[in-house]
Amino acid sequence: MRPRTALAPAVALLVLAAPAVSCGRQGTPPGSVAALMGDAGRWAYPVNEDVRIDGSPALARARAAHRIVVGVKSDHPFLGFEDPVTGRRFGFDVEMAKMVASDLGFGPGHVSWKTVPPQGRETAISKGDVDFYVAAYTINDERRKQVDFAGPYYVAGQDLLVRRADRRIAGPGDLRGRRVCSVTGSTPFERIGRPEYGARVSSHDSYAQCVQDLIMGECDAVTADDTILKGYAAQNGGRLRVVGRPFSREPYGVGLARGDAVLRTAIGDALEHHLRNGDWRRAYDLTLGRAGGPAPTPPEVVRH
Repeated sequence: MRPRTALAPAVALLVLAAPAVSCGRQGTPPGSVAALMGDAGRWAYPVNEDVRIDGSPALARARAAHRIVVGVKSDHPFLGFEDPVTGRRFGFDVEMAKMVASDLGFGPGHVSWKTVPPQGRETAISKGDVDFYVAAYTINDERRKQVDFAGPYYVAGQDLLVRRADRRIAGPGDLRGRRVCSVTGSTPFERIGRPEYGARVSSHDSYAQCVQDLIMGECDAVTADDTILKGYAAQNGGRLRVVGRPFSREPYGVGLARGDAVLRTAIGDALEHHLRNGDWRRAYDLTLGRAGGPAPTPPEVVRH
């Protein structure tokens, strides 16, 4: 049994609205995830104090710096989000990253979070700007030409977000003539524009703008990976729902430098450990599970 030390950091709280009048705990703005969560997010992962992993350039660099750098997103509620007031991070991807970092021997005071936009992730991983990357990063053959992956830790799928009371859309087959919004240049945007769906497609630079259009009745649905949509459904307190009919397969992996087989194995071990011991399910329930519906079955980690 590896010696471990229990820690008790607070899970980063997501603030979705600009600070205004406090409600609940002092400094908690109305409409924030902090207000929704209360103290439910105060839990942690024991840190492995007896790490014996040699041969990984990224891990050697992190040990020398006494800090591991993790690439994440900052604008996806309940998946990967940065609280604009406190700078803390919150979401399912963040929890997965914390699990991995803890098993590699890095606790809350020794993890640096770095927001990396999608268009820069392969470069950031390859150049060593981040030691590993956990941010709704789909494993595919094209990306494997530049980086390696451990995982998957979640299998997402493109889905649809609609207003809760709207029963006209039960799946992608109901989109003909409907107004559907996605992010400019994204894979979901390209896919939903295919003639087979017949949707009237619009786009914005962020999913938050699409969701605002949906709430205001400017579109009939938003399409993205179900993880992203679940976050917005959870954020909006019952006004929106995810249809639950995914029409693509997106296995999320932890990105790391190509050729670092030692780190890939260590991260795979960490993922398997936390999938087995219940941490994965608890993290899901705390974050994406707030959108409602049953939790998915955790995927099997694939070894290369």
